[in-house]
Amino acid sequence: MNTKIYKSVHGLAEKLMEAANKDDSEVFYALYTELKAICIDNESTDKDHPVQWETLADFTEELEDAVAIYEKALEKSIAINSKDYMSSIAFSMATLQIKLGHTEAAIKNIQDAKASANKIEDEELKAEIDALLETLL
Repeated sequence: MNTKIYKSVHGLAEKLMEAANKDDSEVFYALYTELKAICIDNESTDKDHPVQWETLADFTEELEDAVAIYEKALEKSIAINSKDYMSSIAFSMATLQIKLGHTEAAIKNIQDAKASANKIEDEELKAEIDALLETLL
């Protein structure tokens, strides 16, 4: 991923967390709009990367919209065969699908996350995936 874009996305994520923690919706939405613009500007270019879409989904308040953005992020992670992103995105999407009552879709995504996680080093994420899968089955 382009370092400049990564730093920009990471910086925006930190500022978004800060604004959310302060309940500053005006700043939050301005930052969210900026992050969304980065995603749209880079889409279908060599700068397009799942991390920007995953971050956008993480801060999307409407759950259905967040799931759709995670789906886009997942497609992009599959395209570059990034097991880390594939497992984290599928896990995040499954947690939202559970909240929405889409249990079958959540089970499929958490099973996909588990399959992808076999190739990653993040033991904490692997444990979270296993725990969620256990509660669903």
